[in-house]
Amino acid sequence: MLAATNAAREMLALRLQDARTRTDELFRIMHPAAIYRRPVPDRHRLIFYLGHLEAFDWNQICRNALGVPSFQPEFDRLFAFGIDPEPGHAPADTEADWPSRDQVERYNQKARQIIDERLADTPEEILHVAIEHRLMHAETLAYLMHNLPHEDKLALETSPLPAGRAPAPAWIDIPAGQAVLGRKRGDGFGWDNEFEEHAAPVGAFRLAKYKVTNGEYLEFVNSGGTAPHYWVARGGQWLYRGMFREMPFPLDCPVYATREQAVTYAEWRGKRLMSEAEFHRAAGHRLYPWGDDPPTPERGNFDFERWDPVPVNATPGGDSEYGVSQLVGNGWEWTSTVFAPFAGFQAFPFYPGYSANFFDDHHYVLKGGSPRTAACLLRRSFRNWFRPNYPYVHASFRLAEDC
Repeated sequence: MLAATNAAREMLALRLQDARTRTDELFRIMHPAAIYRRPVPDRHRLIFYLGHLEAFDWNQICRNALGVPSFQPEFDRLFAFGIDPEPGHAPADTEADWPSRDQVERYNQKARQIIDERLADTPEEILHVAIEHRLMHAETLAYLMHNLPHEDKLALETSPLPAGRAPAPAWIDIPAGQAVLGRKRGDGFGWDNEFEEHAAPVGAFRLAKYKVTNGEYLEFVNSGGTAPHYWVARGGQWLYRGMFREMPFPLDCPVYATREQAVTYAEWRGKRLMSEAEFHRAAGHRLYPWGDDPPTPERGNFDFERWDPVPVNATPGGDSEYGVSQLVGNGWEWTSTVFAPFAGFQAFPFYPGYSANFFDDHHYVLKGGSPRTAACLLRRSFRNWFRPNYPYVHASFRLAEDC
């Protein structure tokens, strides 16, 4: 890997600073005592993430790429990796097992200082990894914090959900053809699982224009289906547990559900989920479903635009060439595709487990993006993945059927 040019390094340094600002803001939103809470049982306490972001950058940039001697190796190891345990194997650590916030922040400050002094020597690919890893964690932290009690967060002024009525169900015929998945090597940065670009034949199918709404899913719950994680029953009615407050039930917003719930709902309707290749076929071959113009608020609910979803028909400017709504933003979309490597997959030599550790037939591909997904991660080739029973991610779905 070659060191970045001066112009590229300056741009990447600015992006890294912006990403740091994004994650720093999140830790200021939570009350100080909340830093030791574990809002999601299957993940670390929040104190881990405070140290992880800097430890990851330190390990990738200074230790691995540049060979800089470690100034606190025990923290380099402690904060190196997150966890994704098998169901029923949640971590059992206690608050006392973690260092103080002051200790972690001193480590962070020194790590940043040394990293910034060495950015001129840092390979460009490693800088991209540091930036996008941090922005992915800005989203991860958002849904972890979503699960904190509201009193543990400093409520921000947020605009109300746009008023709207749930649209009538609409179906779009997607003709048979080639779907282009993945990314060409040499065509800009991508994570290892995005390569290689390839075409896959897709038969004709029908796809719902809109993501499944809370209102539609409510019919399923009233028939005995399981309620999603972010629904709250109060006084015989449903409310939505937003990031900073409980809200009136948004019938026209996408339901956030597990893949298991999505599959069960689809079968109840006599439908199915789309595959990863069908997602690409419906989205088209351009940079984004709407074309090659960059992401802007009228295109969708993404890039930290909001904390909560908007109605499924609120952003018609983001429709695909076939007229499919919100394929990008307002909630990741579950697919029927098991997360697996593309032909020609090569693990990053400096981060070999990033994807390969999850090629286990227990994780499924999600496409699109959520309200808290950074703009750079909205690229066509980006792939997300989770276990099918994971209820915390801001993940939606839509129905599909064969023609």
